[in-house]
Order: sequence, then structure tokens, then C-alpha cells
Amino acid sequence: QVQLVESGGGLVQAGGSLRLSCAASGRTSYAMGWFRQAPGKDREFVGAINWSGGRTVYADSVKGRFSVSRDNTKNTVYLQMNAMRPEDTAVYVCAASTLLSIATRVNEYNYWGQGTRVTVSS
Repeated sequence: QVQLVESGGGLVQAGGSLRLSCAASGRTSYAMGWFRQAPGKDREFVGAINWSGGRTVYADSVKGRFSVSRDNTKNTVYLQMNAMRPEDTAVYVCAASTLLSIATRVNEYNYWGQGTRVTVSS
């Protein structure tokens, strides 16, 4: 069993930056991902990282602006968000996947956090 707790959300102006954290407890040797869900929209993949941290993958909408990293000594995964836009406004959720390879689909993830809200003002 894995418990995931996100933090770091808040209000930021367009062009600004935020760093989200996802603290994991329980078994933590999983690939991890970040998703987001805006009001009235489906949950959307943002980025993911494999267990070792040696490989990452991103949605086209955030490529070059967001980065995912992890510190396995702290059982924590991060989402660094730069050059933020109003369309990045959403609840951001981290998730853990038991797959050996990196995962990008909602149904490939087994454990989910509660999410942290991010609002980008124009």
C-alpha cells in the first residue's frame, strides 16, 4: 500500500513558477506521475518519472516548462513548473504505478493522492 500527499499548490501570476511535492509512504519503489484536472475537464497527464529517476516523459503542453524529479532518500517526487500560463490552472495529483516502465495513462496508475490546487492568474 502507498499513501501519497501533495503540497506546494497556490496562486501564481502568469509567467511565474511553483514547485509541487509529493511525499510517499509505504512501499515507494514505483514509477511516479503527475496529472491535472481542470474544472469540467478529464484528468490529464502532465509528466512522469521512472523509479531510478533516469527517465522522464512529458505532455506536449508542458514540455520545456515543467520538469519532474525525485529524491528517493526522501521518498518525494517533485513537479517544477516554470513559465506558467492561465491554462495550467487545475488540481494537480500525483500517482504511483506498479508498472516497471514509465506510465502515461490514468489506468496505468494504482495509487493516487488527494491533489493540490494551482491557480494561475493572467
